[in-house]
Amino acid sequence: MTARLRGAVDAFVTALAPVVRDLAERAGTSGDTAEDDVVLDAFQLAAGLVAADGIVTDGEARALLDTFAGRPVLSLAGLTPADLRRQGLLDTAAQRLEVPSTLFSLLRDADLRAGNDAARRYYDLAMDVAHATVSIDGYTGALELAALEDHRRMLLELLPPTRGESPGADPSDAGSGQPPALGTVDPGEPERGLDELLAELDGLVGLAAVKAEVRTVADLLQVERLRRARGLPVAVQSRHLVFTGNPGTGKTTVARLLAGIYRALGVVERGHLVETDRAGLVAGYVGQTAQRVTEVVGEADGGVLLIDEAHALARGDQRDFGHEAIDTLVKLMEDRRDRLVVVVAGYTEEMVVFLDANPGLRSRFPKTIHFPDYTTGELLAIIDALGERHHYRLSRGAREKARRLLDGAPRGRGFGNARLARNLFEQAVARQASRVIARGEPTDAELVALTARDLPDELPGHPG
Repeated sequence: MTARLRGAVDAFVTALAPVVRDLAERAGTSGDTAEDDVVLDAFQLAAGLVAADGIVTDGEARALLDTFAGRPVLSLAGLTPADLRRQGLLDTAAQRLEVPSTLFSLLRDADLRAGNDAARRYYDLAMDVAHATVSIDGYTGALELAALEDHRRMLLELLPPTRGESPGADPSDAGSGQPPALGTVDPGEPERGLDELLAELDGLVGLAAVKAEVRTVADLLQVERLRRARGLPVAVQSRHLVFTGNPGTGKTTVARLLAGIYRALGVVERGHLVETDRAGLVAGYVGQTAQRVTEVVGEADGGVLLIDEAHALARGDQRDFGHEAIDTLVKLMEDRRDRLVVVVAGYTEEMVVFLDANPGLRSRFPKTIHFPDYTTGELLAIIDALGERHHYRLSRGAREKARRLLDGAPRGRGFGNARLARNLFEQAVARQASRVIARGEPTDAELVALTARDLPDELPGHPG
C-alpha cells in the first residue's frame, strides 16, 4: 500500500506547489518554500490519520518513512519505525486534523477573493492522500475512519460556495448544515496488472468458491478481448453482478479488487469503487431520489458502484421511494453500460425479491456470486493476520479460547464473520493494554503477547 500513498502524495505536491508559489509571488514574497509547505501539509494529514487510533504499527511507520524520508524539509532520512515512535514525532499528529491546515486556509482565502477553486482541488487531492493512508495496513479501524470523516466534513463545510450553492449541498438537505451521505468513494489502487490483482485475491483468507468465480469472470473478459483483436464476433454480456451472503464475508474487498480487474482488462476506465446503500440513494421527497441516484452513479462513472443491502430498496409498496431509486438505476445502467459496472449485495433470500422489483433487473444481473460464512479456522487466520500487522502474537491458551468463543457463536444472519474476528482482536488488545500497564515496565515480549486472560469470556451479543 506504500506505492498508493506515495502516488497520492506526489500528486498532491505536484498539483498544489505551483499554486502556492504563484500566490506567494503575487503577494510580493518568495515562493521558494512552496513545495516544502505542501509536503509538510501532506505529512501532517497522513501522520494524523496514522496516529488517530493511538496505535502506529511498523507497517504504517514504514509507509510514512518510505513516502516522506526523501523530502529534506522533514528530516526523516535514516529513521526507523522505532525512531519515529521514540522521538514522539506522531504524538500530537491526530490533533492537527481537528482544525484546517494553514495551506487549506490560504487557498480558501485566495478563492474567496478571486473566485477560483484551488481549495476544492486541495480537498480532492487531500482525500486521495487520506484514503491511501488509512489503507496502508489493510485494516482500517473505527477511530481512523471517524477521524477521516470528521476532517472531510470540516473541509467540505469550509469550502467556498460554487455557483451560488454550498459545497456538497443537496436540495433535500437544505438547512441541515451537513452534506448528504451519498457514496463512499475508494479511489482504488494505483493502476496494477491483472496478475498482481489476482494474486491479492488468492491471498485473501478463505472464499475459495468466490475466487474461482472471479477468475472465471476474468478469463471470460480476456477471451473476449482476444476475439476482438482477431476480428471474431463477441457476444455482448452484462458485467453487473449480485453478491449474496452475510455481513463481514469480504464483499467490499472483492468488489474493490474486481474494480481493478475490470480496469486492467479495459472494461472501465478509472477502476475506482463507490459504495452506497439505501440511505445514500433514497431522499425524502418526490423527485429528489432520482437526482440523488444520478449523483451517486456519476461518482461511480468509469468504475464500480457497490450497493450494499440493495434489497432494502425493494421494501414497501410501489409508492416507496426505493422503487423510484431502482427505476432510475436501471435507466442509468443502460445509458452508461459501456463505462459503469454495478454490484448489488445483500442477504440471499432478500436479493431474490430485489431482482423481481423491476422487469429490467434480472437481465442486467445475470450472475450471482455467493459469499459463505467463514469457518472458525479461517476466522483464526484473520486474527493471526491482524496480529502480524500490528505486532501481536496469540499464546496457545489464547488461541484455544478464541476457537471456543468462535465455535460457540451462532452462525445465523447476525453472525459477524470477519467483523467479529476484528472485534475480538481489538478487545484482546484493549484488555492486554490494561493488564501490562498494571504490571509496570512491561518487557517487549509482554507487550506483543496476547494471552487467554486478554480475551473476553463471551462475545458481545453472544453470551456463553
